[in-house]
Amino acid sequence: MHVAWATLPRTGGKSKRSSLTSARSRFGASSAHVPVNIAIDAMGGDDAPAAIVQGACEASLIIEAILHLVGDEAAIKALLKKYPHDEARIRIIASDGVIPMDAKPRDALAAMPNASLPMAVGLCARGEADALVSAGNTGAVILACANGFQRLPGVTRTALAAVVPTERRRGPKADPFTLLLDVGATVRVKAEDLVGFALMGAAYSSVISKNERPKIALLSNGTEPSKGTEEIVAAHQMLLAVSDIDFIGNVEGVDIPRGNADVIVCDGFTGNVVLKMFEGVSETVMRLARYAYKSRLSWKIALALLSRGIKQLKSVTDWQQYGGAPILGFDRICIKAHGRSGPRAIKNAIKVANRCIEQDLAGRISRQLAQRKT
Repeated sequence: MHVAWATLPRTGGKSKRSSLTSARSRFGASSAHVPVNIAIDAMGGDDAPAAIVQGACEASLIIEAILHLVGDEAAIKALLKKYPHDEARIRIIASDGVIPMDAKPRDALAAMPNASLPMAVGLCARGEADALVSAGNTGAVILACANGFQRLPGVTRTALAAVVPTERRRGPKADPFTLLLDVGATVRVKAEDLVGFALMGAAYSSVISKNERPKIALLSNGTEPSKGTEEIVAAHQMLLAVSDIDFIGNVEGVDIPRGNADVIVCDGFTGNVVLKMFEGVSETVMRLARYAYKSRLSWKIALALLSRGIKQLKSVTDWQQYGGAPILGFDRICIKAHGRSGPRAIKNAIKVANRCIEQDLAGRISRQLAQRKT
């Protein structure tokens, strides 16, 4: 397939909005005259740039968005020759350097302002792109967004959200997951921050699962309103006073996989521990199944009989199908893909970013927060 490239010059500085953004606000995110533009950190991730470019190529064939691949120009050009893609929807933006996955975020961003991640953030900050997708260093992605984007009015702290598999299905697509936030952006929180997370999570759930009134809960060590830290107890009372959400109270850790709530709110430290635990359980179950299959003939026969159920379990717990985790609270959309993301995960992260723009996620969050103030 013939490949067309458009390499954009590097530009410094940051403006609040560009003509692209102004046009989007006039015509709507899904207007045929103003396509969605997504900046992709092509060099971020364990398998970058190959997995990132391949995922972007696959996405270009199924969504109507312009995908800006930011990274090593020569490497991206070579990879584009390998993968089928819609040449009209791929752009290359040359950058210089990569933020290492194990680097200290602040030091790395200061030392490499023209690396792929800050360059991609800059595209969004200037309004040349509507959303960012990166599988790079999580701390660096959050800090780069904080440096380049603006917090939405009423947002006290941003939150990194993630989906965890559940028994209960929700929404018209019967999505088998609960949204958990925060999972790492804000380690120490106040009650007001938790309330903001709940409102932002409700808006995101309505976009991704098309669940207009998701059930929201606080993660605590007991279901009683008095259980939990001082911040959780105070947030519980504050959420009871918010009339336009479905707050069901506290849930415990055991309730997460059951899917009793659609959105579960906690501080970033707790959420990150929970998320890593779920990832570990999923991987361990699959390893144990493989071990059992090789160990005994009777186990092999039993597993063969259960193969359909095991495949379904693997599908539900497969994080790559969910794409990535949104960083909520900024005026620009950012989808943080897992560092180990392969092409499928990147493709799905791009699809999530595209849907967030088309459904005006930032606007929904702003309206949700504004309604609380009135």
